[in-house]
Amino acid sequence: MINPGAFYKLLTENKFSFFSGVPDSLLKDICAYITDNVEAGKHIIAANEGAAVALGTGYHLTTGEYPVVYMQNSGLGNAINPLLSLTDAKVYSIPMLLIIGWRGEPGVKDEPQHIKQGEITTGLLDAMKIPYEILSQDLSQVEKQINICVNHLKSSSSPYAFVIQKNTFESYKLKSTDEHSTNNFLTREDAISKILSLTGESDIIVSTTGMTSREVFEYRTRNSQTHGADFLTVGSMGHASQIALAIATDKKDRNIICLDGDGAVLMHMGSMAIIGQAQPENYLHIVLNNAAHDSVGGQPTAGDNIDLPSIAKACGYKNAFTVTTEEEISKKVNECRNKGLSLIEVKVKKGARKDLGRPTTTPIENKIEFMKHLKGEVKRQ
Repeated sequence: MINPGAFYKLLTENKFSFFSGVPDSLLKDICAYITDNVEAGKHIIAANEGAAVALGTGYHLTTGEYPVVYMQNSGLGNAINPLLSLTDAKVYSIPMLLIIGWRGEPGVKDEPQHIKQGEITTGLLDAMKIPYEILSQDLSQVEKQINICVNHLKSSSSPYAFVIQKNTFESYKLKSTDEHSTNNFLTREDAISKILSLTGESDIIVSTTGMTSREVFEYRTRNSQTHGADFLTVGSMGHASQIALAIATDKKDRNIICLDGDGAVLMHMGSMAIIGQAQPENYLHIVLNNAAHDSVGGQPTAGDNIDLPSIAKACGYKNAFTVTTEEEISKKVNECRNKGLSLIEVKVKKGARKDLGRPTTTPIENKIEFMKHLKGEVKRQ
């Protein structure tokens, strides 16, 4: 395994001084080290991976130096367009180092949403003609790999990638703290439990990826309820709100509740404008905001720097509130019911319990039961 500090030192010795990306669980230790040790302005946690490529491009244009852009391989999809239409040697020819966490690596057990992306990660890089190496866990070999990378950046002025396997980096705990770690906010799981306790027989839930969907599943199991009324969006970060929007426009007689996260909202914030334009009267958008990429290491988002209710109102939501307590959740959920398009931001603590389980059903089983529920073939207990 590689010490994150030693890897960072090798990068800085080779004149890499700007970092941007979206955190990943396989990169959480190096991301945490970067978060704690890179000066302000030289590290920007991006809203999405394509934006990180653009940030890296801007840095190279203004300095002539080489940026580092990190991402999970699932985020490679977000980055394909700017990598091909911006940084490619046939367009602007922008050199940068991509550090890509290899979730779903063939032969390594992982969650269903990562399997396909893991199978095709290296193939995508080949198709884009981005040379890459699987990063060694031997620091002396890593030094050689960085030299090969730098030579490519100098000679070809185009991206180069390191693909990172599971357990490549030694553990490093993020030192940065904020109010979401230390205050008396509810845990996300307690907030979700309260919200779900307020839902009715006909209500439909669409939950975002990560811990949120896992906590929804555990709530149903703990209360001996079926899972058919819940669509657990285990992948495609940032898109749960649009799944919910399409359901809301068709099922106008049902209340649709989207359980979203601050990182997911930020990743594709334009979706809020589309929801506002559509004006579904039966849509309640609940954003659980802990100002962190919680399931991939706890690196901060811009969740504490924005006014989500004001953004929602500007996008056309009729009602928008921020709450922090169970009493406020109860009041505002009931107040928003049948009152038009609404957003409730629930400020919650960072973190989750260590024994939090994962759904025991497959995504396809979830889809089938959910579609049966929408058709009225299955009732929630």
